[in-house]
Amino acid sequence: MSDQNFKSFKEFYPFYLSEHKNKTSRILHFTGTFLVLILLIFLLFAQKKAHFWIILPLTGYGFAWVGHAFFEKNKPATFKHPLWSLRGDFKLFFEIFFRKRSFDAVKD
Repeated sequence: MSDQNFKSFKEFYPFYLSEHKNKTSRILHFTGTFLVLILLIFLLFAQKKAHFWIILPLTGYGFAWVGHAFFEKNKPATFKHPLWSLRGDFKLFFEIFFRKRSFDAVKD
């Protein structure tokens, strides 16, 4: 299904969720996205030099890819659908944050 050509994010998001069913993986994704947001705020206010900005994707993808490699045991959708996957990461983060979705996919 990851080779599918999605026509919209609405069409892509159920696939994204199907690739993020493991509770530990969701916790890792949430943690990585949370740290990215905190780092983004820090970097904006601290006016750090450009080379510090590399820590944003390393942090976010680092946590996410550990989740995929060791818990989901699948390839991140980022490789085939980078922008929609990034949007999916933030959508899932805010759904969990605002309790519209759970870390435990069974409870969704």
